[in-house]
Amino acid sequence: MVAYYPTLAGIAFGVTKTPSWNTNIQTAVTGHEVRIAQQARPRYQFTLVYEFLRDTAAANELATLLGFYNQRKGAFGTFVFVDPDDNTAGGQAIGVGDGSSRTWNAVRTAGGSVEVVGYITGMTGVYVDGAPAAYSYAGNSVTLNSAPANGAVVTADFTYGYVCRFKDDQLELSKFAAQLWEAKTVTLISLFEDPT
Repeated sequence: MVAYYPTLAGIAFGVTKTPSWNTNIQTAVTGHEVRIAQQARPRYQFTLVYEFLRDTAAANELATLLGFYNQRKGAFGTFVFVDPDDNTAGGQAIGVGDGSSRTWNAVRTAGGSVEVVGYITGMTGVYVDGAPAAYSYAGNSVTLNSAPANGAVVTADFTYGYVCRFKDDQLELSKFAAQLWEAKTVTLISLFEDPT
């Protein structure tokens, strides 16, 4: 079963989202460079700050975060993080029919960059040249019941999340008042794998 990162009260307004790439750069004595991209899409780092985590019978965000972290065994386990500001694709082109292919990875377009999404969290429709099509989805893949004709454009409306792990094997929590804690830094790293 896929685990979802919990939504907790107390999160600060500013969430830091950092895309990163892995480029191998070799510089000749002449100063010319040879650059090799080591990955096809960026990894993201999300830094979350919790101004308060309550530790009461009525509301216990502290126990929720601590339990979730410990269930993942720190940086070991994976989960899906749904970025509240980056989680929806509508009318997104995901493929072009060739008469035999039925499965495509879900992608999203951001500022001209097309990226494979980590995990589909919900699907409201798939269309072949604008007409509704029968489909199924799992992970980040969409499969049509029948192959679209050659040249037919496949689009989809869906929500998605990032497959992540915790960056560190330590989670620092500080108590600042009675039954109130804070977490100055909870850092998540996106992955290129299935969250199960």
